[in-house]
Amino acid sequence: MIVAAGAGLRLGASQPKAFVELAGQAMVLHAISAFQRSASVDDIVVVVPPDHQETATQVLPPGVTCVPGGLQRQESVSAGLSACPSSVRVVAVHDAARPLVTPDLIDRTIAAMGPPWDAVAPGVPIVDTLKQVDPRSVVLRTIDRTGVWAVQTPQVATRATLERVHARVAPSADAATDDLSLIERAGGRVHLIHGDWRNLKVTSAGDLAIAEQLLSLDVS
Repeated sequence: MIVAAGAGLRLGASQPKAFVELAGQAMVLHAISAFQRSASVDDIVVVVPPDHQETATQVLPPGVTCVPGGLQRQESVSAGLSACPSSVRVVAVHDAARPLVTPDLIDRTIAAMGPPWDAVAPGVPIVDTLKQVDPRSVVLRTIDRTGVWAVQTPQVATRATLERVHARVAPSADAATDDLSLIERAGGRVHLIHGDWRNLKVTSAGDLAIAEQLLSLDVS
């Protein structure tokens, strides 16, 4: 499942972030291509903004299921789960804002899913010094970075686990920034594998420029 329902306000785009052009094509198409080339993926569902479904169906390649999402991530993932074929037992949830994901990373993450873990995701250890600041950007304290990782997607779990944890979240509840958070709250055991620093999340215009450069260099 590729979640592409975000508005992308921080990117300053006039359209949803997933459909902003990156290296000559919509950003979401880069992620779709990686999942199509993965040896571990059978079906692809893309969740798009409700008011852009018609546009999305014109952009997305044949064989990809397109469904409208919601205002919050939980609603969008729930919609995507409902659209998955009944035969699907394990789901990899990926953010369209991470267009540089590779088939290898997808395959490694899916392969790592299994007992005793309830969910698996890639991540990278934090190497920068971390500071907590107040609303005026005044430093309050230094945070110990020991054991701190930045989590990426895809995040893999069984369909049953994802459906269960998403059903427990009310639409008006505090939004979780990823699916692992919901599984953690439910007491699930989550495992991180080493991800890829190039699997960056495009949030700002600067991130978009970095992604363009990496693609132009054909870094693999």
